[in-house]
Amino acid sequence: MSDPRRLVPRTDAVLADPRLRSAASTLGTATVKDAVTRAQERARRGEIAASDVADAAVAALPDRAASLRPVVNATGVVVHTNLGRAPLSAAAVDAIVAASGHTDVELDLATGARARRGRGALGALAAAVPAAAAVHVVNNGAAALALAAAALAAGREIVVSRGEMVEIGDGFRLPDLLESTGARLREVGTTNRTTVDDYATAISQETAFLLKVHPSNFVVRGFTSAVPVRALAALPAPVVVDIGSGLLAPDPLLPQEPSAAAVLRDGARLVTASGDKLLGGPQAGLLLGDAVLVERLRRHPLARAVRVDKLTLAALEATLRGPQTPVWQALSADPERLRARVEWLCGRLDGVDAGAVPSTAVVGGGGAPEVELPSWALSLPAAYAAPLRLGAPPVVGRVERGRLLLDLRCVPAELDKLVADAILAVAA
Repeated sequence: MSDPRRLVPRTDAVLADPRLRSAASTLGTATVKDAVTRAQERARRGEIAASDVADAAVAALPDRAASLRPVVNATGVVVHTNLGRAPLSAAAVDAIVAASGHTDVELDLATGARARRGRGALGALAAAVPAAAAVHVVNNGAAALALAAAALAAGREIVVSRGEMVEIGDGFRLPDLLESTGARLREVGTTNRTTVDDYATAISQETAFLLKVHPSNFVVRGFTSAVPVRALAALPAPVVVDIGSGLLAPDPLLPQEPSAAAVLRDGARLVTASGDKLLGGPQAGLLLGDAVLVERLRRHPLARAVRVDKLTLAALEATLRGPQTPVWQALSADPERLRARVEWLCGRLDGVDAGAVPSTAVVGGGGAPEVELPSWALSLPAAYAAPLRLGAPPVVGRVERGRLLLDLRCVPAELDKLVADAILAVAA
């Protein structure tokens, strides 16, 4: 009797399947060949018929060459760090696609001469914050602050309040970041109270600048005091302010979040911020302020190491010039409309233990820690969490008190049917 493993088709024969040939053009030959090899092994173990190898290989192919997968964010956290922070607007996505090939990022097409890199994005940022005399963009918020320290304070002192020596996430701490640039930190005040006299007493010939850091991911209550930017600006040293979250102008929805425009008007010489939080754009570090200081940063050798790429510049410009971002759509979503959407979902889930419940969403991304956003969520058995998270696409919620909550504040309305279908698939 012949060995059934001999019936397993050869690799080249399977790769000749039109579906696999087509997939190789988008996923790469190595990825397709790996799927074929795994399907052949399954056939040799008797898990599938030899005639089904090609079908099994096609079924095992990923949707795209990259491993990152789109996720439905039903956590109720608007700027979710683990889910990539700000989702980009359609305008920003289109801009990235347009810039993905050859582009005029450093070329003036009219003259044929070299041009200022990212001038469109820089112009849009300057227009968004008229109080800034000059602007610059680097690859993230931490890089913006590190560049400021390296260019302005290497070998000198940065005066900073002990209450603002924050940890920015994943074990990275502000003091370590600043000291890595060669700057020395002069800590003033206490954890809960710092006065303007503390800063004034610390200023010397060694002072490069006074640093004001917005503690965006925590709140200190009780017997506290902090010095406003306007008071610091009256002292004989430049003031650099890290506002963190990227709010460019004041917004009544987030009254406690400092904005770049307001801080500059209060006398800050330089402001650093992130582009992928409240601004709702790509990961980027924004530098805004005094033209002389910004030019020093731009010409510093470290500026090249933290230079932003053309795709980020394209997405940032489109974010600044384009329509309202998904982040602000989620922040300003009407709770009653969210409730209606949740109830619509409940009506489609016959036989599923589902209900509409009030929920509380948050800003996230280390911003506005005290802001609570009234919302509505679909309540499901906690056992649904893992299969929904492992589905296609993954639907990620949060488990509270033994129930899975799918908060719709960050879920675009056009995905409601997809969410319902995913839940029904799990229930089945």
